[in-house]
Amino acid sequence: MKMFVEPLDVFLHRDFVDFRKAINGLVGIVEDELNRDAYTGALFVFCNKAKDKLKILYWDKTGFALWQKRLEKHKFKWPSKVNENEFALSPEQLSWLLSGKDVLGHEELQYQSMI
Repeated sequence: MKMFVEPLDVFLHRDFVDFRKAINGLVGIVEDELNRDAYTGALFVFCNKAKDKLKILYWDKTGFALWQKRLEKHKFKWPSKVNENEFALSPEQLSWLLSGKDVLGHEELQYQSMI
């Protein structure tokens, strides 16, 4: 059974979020910090500082839905060492994140030959 219909867009908010925030507080982050329209149906992914909880916020055309996952033993591999405040994930990358895998992979290196 699918949790929700495949979204058009998935956006990960890089900075950690106070998990006392509920729907209204997270919508405020989406609109004020990310400058995105929260009513598009896109998924917005947030993480707590301990990296053991995720929240996913989305608009389903009738209201906002908030999904939360708590890990009992491990930590999410949260990509906090990126320059942007948010970045897009593919549905496959979201699945990796939820499964405990690194969503960014290895950092791209830029070398130039001395020739």
